[in-house]
Amino acid sequence: MASNVPMRNLLSLVQNRSLKTSNTSSPSPLTVQYLLSSSVLHFESAHSVSQKLQIDEGDLQNPHYVIGFLKAHDFKDAHIAKLIHKWPAVLHCKVEHNLKPKFEYFIENGFVGEILPELIVSNPDVLRRALDSRIIPCFELLKSVLGCSEKAASAFKRCSVSMMSAMEPNIDLLLKEGVPVDRIAKLIMLQPRTIQQKHQRMVYAVKALKDLEIDSKTTIFIHALRVMLQMSESTWNKKVEVLKSLGWTEEESLQAFKRCPFCFTCSEEKIRSVVDFLVNTLKMEPRTVIGRPEFLMLSVDKRIRPRYNVLKILESKKLIIGNKNMKQLLTMRENNFFQNYVIKYADKVPGLLEAYDVLPKQYR
Repeated sequence: MASNVPMRNLLSLVQNRSLKTSNTSSPSPLTVQYLLSSSVLHFESAHSVSQKLQIDEGDLQNPHYVIGFLKAHDFKDAHIAKLIHKWPAVLHCKVEHNLKPKFEYFIENGFVGEILPELIVSNPDVLRRALDSRIIPCFELLKSVLGCSEKAASAFKRCSVSMMSAMEPNIDLLLKEGVPVDRIAKLIMLQPRTIQQKHQRMVYAVKALKDLEIDSKTTIFIHALRVMLQMSESTWNKKVEVLKSLGWTEEESLQAFKRCPFCFTCSEEKIRSVVDFLVNTLKMEPRTVIGRPEFLMLSVDKRIRPRYNVLKILESKKLIIGNKNMKQLLTMRENNFFQNYVIKYADKVPGLLEAYDVLPKQYR
């Protein structure tokens, strides 16, 4: 991957680059030379890493052992390069005391083949954490909730090891509040970092959902929890105020959240644009929009307007009867709408395909 660079040229390159660098440690020519000779980093990356890592002449064996160990465990050069770039200090890790015990544990628990490099490269923090006191308790907890090592491995890859201490009290809280284990498992598989929120934040979110009388045993509770944990109290209040400014009462706004929690993740601009198009262009009754908060999740440009354009053309050609159930058409699966309202009439209506400006790739 890296070309061989004569030492005198290497020193010159490093020294020239150092003159242009401020507020960083000076790169070590020996470190750069070693990283290049390892054939996993090109010069730019080696120079960058050398500002954060010092390899001494008497300690060249350890980085060599580390790279050899990684390659023996299915790490490609690209994996090793990314890992070193993310956490240069990995080259100082002791293979026998740090890397080997952790790798053995991961392999025993389903991290085999490409999965192991993916875990370490995406989350090198696991190599900084103690195996017995941090990694094993977290993985065993995930396994106890998810039911098997394979699912635990999938969730563990997306967890933040530094936040693992919050996981157990958060799971205990949800169980205490009546959330079924399978719902907690679903939450972990969907978004494992949700369960790693600070415990007080989790307590606040659960209480807020209880106050809204959302049943903790339902799937909607899990979705609502994910959304609630993303928002501060001020953000929540702003979303309610946006809906109220569009004619919704506070109670209707809260009911919208209870029916479709993810509508509260939409920006103010998106909410206003969707409501404006539905009410003023499609002439949909405001009460209908209020009763279908999932409409707020739809894209005006990618869903609502293209379908509206097609229907207006078909109505003008008297190929379909007007006053079609717009609620059903807006939520219809993309392939169903495309086949039943675009492809079906494409030969009879020149330009219909072009009017539907969100064509699947094969028709572009």
